[in-house]
Order: sequence, then C-alpha cells, then structure tokens
Amino acid sequence: MMLRATFSVFLLLTVTFSIQADDRPNIVLIMADDLGFSDIGCYGSEIPTPNLDALANNGLRFTQFYNTSKCHSSRVSLLTGLYCDQAGSESLSRGATIAEVLKQAGYFTAMSGKWHLSKQPTDFGFDRYWGHLSGATNFFTGDDTFRYNGKPYHVPKTLNGRPFYTTHAIADYAIEFIDEGLASEKPFLMYLPFNAPHYPLQAPEADVKRHLGNYDGGWDKLRKTRFAKQLELGLFPKDTKLSTRSDHVPAWKSLSDEDRQWEANRMAVFAAMVDLLDQNIGRVVQHLQDTGEFDNTLILFCSDNGACPFERTRGRFKDPWDPESYWLYDASWANAGNTPFRLYKQNQHEGGICSPMIAHWPRGLTTQPGTITAQPAHLVDFMATFLEIADANYPKQINDRMIDPLVGKSLLPIFTGEQREAHETLYFHFRTDRALRQGPWKLVSAKQGRWELYNLDQDRTEMNDLASQYPQRVDAMKAIWFDIAKNQERLKGIHLQPVKKTITKLNFRKDTSSGSVQN
Repeated sequence: MMLRATFSVFLLLTVTFSIQADDRPNIVLIMADDLGFSDIGCYGSEIPTPNLDALANNGLRFTQFYNTSKCHSSRVSLLTGLYCDQAGSESLSRGATIAEVLKQAGYFTAMSGKWHLSKQPTDFGFDRYWGHLSGATNFFTGDDTFRYNGKPYHVPKTLNGRPFYTTHAIADYAIEFIDEGLASEKPFLMYLPFNAPHYPLQAPEADVKRHLGNYDGGWDKLRKTRFAKQLELGLFPKDTKLSTRSDHVPAWKSLSDEDRQWEANRMAVFAAMVDLLDQNIGRVVQHLQDTGEFDNTLILFCSDNGACPFERTRGRFKDPWDPESYWLYDASWANAGNTPFRLYKQNQHEGGICSPMIAHWPRGLTTQPGTITAQPAHLVDFMATFLEIADANYPKQINDRMIDPLVGKSLLPIFTGEQREAHETLYFHFRTDRALRQGPWKLVSAKQGRWELYNLDQDRTEMNDLASQYPQRVDAMKAIWFDIAKNQERLKGIHLQPVKKTITKLNFRKDTSSGSVQN
C-alpha cells in the first residue's frame, strides 16, 4: 500500500514537472477581415497602425503570402491546412482543425471572434470561444449568433466600462482566455479572427472624426502615395509598376463635390476601423508582455482576402456611429486598398489573394528584425508550422471524419532565414474565379473569363498577359488546375466548366443613396 502511494506521488510530481517544464511556444493567430494589401502602415498605409508596425519592424514580413480571396474559404484553409472544398468547405467534414490537433498535443485552445463556418468552434477542438458565428455583424449591437463557450450570448450595451463595440470585445475575451490558458499551465493557442474592417463600416464617433479630411484627395492620389511608400519600405523592387486604375473605377476628378465628400467620409470610417483593430491588437500584445509570455509567443497576423469591392450601402443618411447605419465603400477605394495589385476580394488576381502576413517570435525567429521575405506562402501552411513547433501529429481520422492529406508546408525554414523548398503548385478557386501558381508563373481567370498568364518575378502587378506567347504553358497549367479541382477538391458543375474565349468585363454598380445596391 505504501509503495502504491509513493508511486502515485512520484507520478503526480513527474506530470506536474513536465507541465511546468513545457517550453513549447504559445501561438497567437490574428486574422483581419477584408483588409487590403496596403491597408496597414508597414505595408504602405497612412492609417496609424503602430502596434502592427512594431511587430513587423521586430519580426518578419511576407510580400507573397496568399489567402483564398473569400472570408469562409480562407478560414477553412487557415484552420485545416487544406484547400477549402478539399476540407469539406464550411462543414470541415474532411479536415482536422488546428485546435483539435494542438489540443491533442497538450495545448489550451481558445478563439475570440468571427467563426463563419458550420456548428461552433467548441465543436471543433476549441476549449473556449466567444464571438459571432455569422459572416458579418453590427459592430455596436451584434446579432443573435453570438456565443460564449457554446451557449447563446446576449450582447450588452456596455462591456468592461465602455459602450459595446465588437472589435474591443474580441480583444477583451482574448485577454480573458489567455489568462485561462496561463492558469492551465499549458502552452496556448489563441485564435483571433477580428471582424474588422469588414462591412458594415461602423466605428465610434470620436474615432471616425480623427480620420475625417484625410481622404479628400481621393483614391488616385492615395494609390500613388501608398505605392511610393511601399517602394521606400522595400516591399517591392524599384522597377515594379503600379497597376493601372480599373476601368470600372472613375477618376476622382470626375466626381461631383458632393460625391467626393461622401467617398472621402466612408474611407475615413474604414480607416477608423483599421486604427481600432491595431489598438486592440496592441492591448493583446501588451498583455503578453505584462504576463512575461511575449518572448515565447509566436504571433502571426494575416488577412482573409483583399479589399472588398461590393457596394451594398443602405442609404447615406445615418452616421456611421449610429447602430442603424450600414455603410460600405466600393471597388474605388478597394482598388486603393489593394495597392499595387489588380482586382479584389473574390478574384484570384493578386488583389484578391495576396495580403499582409507578419510573423513575430523573439525566441523562434532568427531572421534580422524587420526582414522582408518574398518567398511565397499560403494560409494552408499554418497547420504544418504548428505541427512542427508543437511536436504534434496530423491525424488520419477524428471521430467519424476521415481527414485528407495535408497540403501545407511548414514556415519554420523561412522563420530561420533559410530558403524553403517551395510549393510545387499553389491552387486557387472561388466560384468562377480560378488561378494556379508554379514558381513565378501564374495562370488566372476572373469570372470564367479566358485564361491569363503572368510571370510574377517580372510582372508582380499582372500588367503583361503572356498567354498568347506561351500557349503550351497555359494548356499544361490549366490541366493541372482541373485535375486538382476535380480530384482533390471534388468540385462539380459550373466550377469545372471551361473558361470563355474573352476576358470577362467586370462592372460594379454605384450606390443610389436610397437603398441596397449589389455588384
């Protein structure tokens, strides 16, 4: 009996010591929503984002980091390391989540923010969750999809002593969950998919007013100033060309004085939302510093897609700090948000699928602070990265879900300054927009328009279509795209139809100021 008791004490001490000695890094994974490539300071913006800039200046920035061009599909790839439909899309029926994998490896797993997939995060491995299940929400009043650890959450008028605002609340609960993770004495995964700056464009009055007047010069001027800053920062080679303004975007000088004022005002609201996003990321970073966890925490910041061109404004007459307001901006400002690239959210041109990615990890990064890398990477790479740093195993089955083989590749070689063995192929798809990348070559089709071919090493902004010069390359690459779409993604119907013989002309209708208008 004494021997058994002694062994039990020994086992308890051994387990306790192993937990306390677990020096695997914490992971804080932050995703912005509808943030364009140039919408934060360290990627060319005039919007003040000192907290993200500090992470970039002391960490690592990517200039060729890819998403899937849409909210839900990027979330699927981020969570599973698979292409969206390969993983079963919103159902995640063929994918394991990073929370499920890391939880099995001994991590405390938490999420605060937008879900936008089936069921709830607590059904897919997250120990804690606060946020909304919907794809977009009113920033002041929320909606009926808010949940707190699996149960309905009634959005209050105030939270922690100030009026409720979703961006603030996401950071509030992230800090709460980080503390719970620390109390568990386990390394933690904290996933923060902010809803900002996704529409509706809403922000507190004082924050909006700080940005009024900053955009009176219009989108043409803004694209030029952002691009000049990007070149100065070293994000692109000096011979990079700024893409031309899209045909469906009017020249700023062609607008009436009234329309210029309206356009400048709504961009100011967007800027306020990005500003507040940065402030709340700063609160989370400060909490990591205050708790002594900052140096051993891998922080990753990304966006789910490029800037959004949809015009769905419901009238101009309510101020954007009114909970009943519903402002958006359209393709005009989105074109500036994606500087220097072409097109937008939903498209597979660079403006839709290339977004900022910042990595910060004092104990893990060995690159020089402020390093900028042009090595291509993708959201699918997060799972492989976390598997490596957490010493976790990728499963073949979870409950009744048979899991597809992992697509992503670890980012750790890039974090340590090495040249990573690149993906042989990167595949992109959303509805009738398609792309495939192999090395510098990119094949792309917008809205089922004819295939275009670009050499991104020589033409990063996709200005010089080489499809007619290299028809054999087009044929070979499109065959690979269809093979992945059919056999790996399991697509059917319109998704597998051939492209047209001409480029599809894109058109975005303008706001009538009296109702909802869509692209």
